[in-house]
Amino acid sequence: MSVYAAIDLHSNNSVLAVLDETDRVLRQRRLPNELPAILRELEPFHEELAGVVVESTYNWYWLVDGLMAHGYRVHLAHTSAVPQYAGLKHGDDESDARHLAHLLRLGILPEGYIYPRAQRSVRDLLRRRFGLVRTATRLLLSVQSSWARHTGKSLSANAFRQLDDLSIEAALPDPIVRLSVLTQIKVWQGIQEQVRQMEKWVSESAACRRELIALRSIPGVGVTLSTTIALETGDVTRFAAVGDYASYCRMVKSERLSNGKRKGAGNRKSGNKYLAWAYIEAATFTLRFSPEIKRWYTRKCGKRHKVSALKAVAHKLARVCFYLLRDGGQFDVRRAFG
Repeated sequence: MSVYAAIDLHSNNSVLAVLDETDRVLRQRRLPNELPAILRELEPFHEELAGVVVESTYNWYWLVDGLMAHGYRVHLAHTSAVPQYAGLKHGDDESDARHLAHLLRLGILPEGYIYPRAQRSVRDLLRRRFGLVRTATRLLLSVQSSWARHTGKSLSANAFRQLDDLSIEAALPDPIVRLSVLTQIKVWQGIQEQVRQMEKWVSESAACRRELIALRSIPGVGVTLSTTIALETGDVTRFAAVGDYASYCRMVKSERLSNGKRKGAGNRKSGNKYLAWAYIEAATFTLRFSPEIKRWYTRKCGKRHKVSALKAVAHKLARVCFYLLRDGGQFDVRRAFG
């Protein structure tokens, strides 16, 4: 007889539930986040276990990798998609764990993608780069705002990069304001150096795989951006169709319709925010390097807001990249934007 296990993972403890085929609870424990302790509780059921569900929002690497290394079939629950009975009067960690095991037994568990361990560190490094780039951009905008507020003049991004102590002292005589601006500039410079180190490492370690070469055939898409797209996508064959991939990249509208009328929106944040950012970046760069895409974007701006037009370019690029990742080949601007 098969049994089903689920672990509701938290920051400092886990709740384990093991059910049989009639939903009878065979074992239920709250355990510390220690792999040996969890393995001891699962060991009596090792031969009968059909699978182990892990539900976590961020800290699942150690547990999933450890369970898989010991021969367990692991399922990562898609947390935001797990259905719960709306009329439930009481719920806690124990009932949540039992519910996950119940969904696994019924074969209706919404699952997340367990990214291959070998490539996960590079993907996460690029995610750290993403966070640093956003922080650097905020610092740049903050300095530009202070400059305009105290001098009455705008400061371009190129002019910002050429600032030195003498020009800042001349423009900002107030020592407190000057210290504020200088502090932000120093932090920005430190972040830029770390970003350059990350990009250098990725450039030196990026393999010349078929899909990366195909992605770099898109105008403006270089080593870092192509590697980000490939690693965030993972195994592209897990998407049944190009529309599923576009939805995962957050390039599809989220809305609920009834009788042709809009009744609200669905989960707009469902998908991969890093891929959404990467394709917007790719769209921005292609506008600089491809006259054909620039003309298509300009025509779209005549009908829609420029933000929507840029998102339309990103959507097309996401669809193109799906086929490049799946089939290889070269980017054909006429087929994509003809």
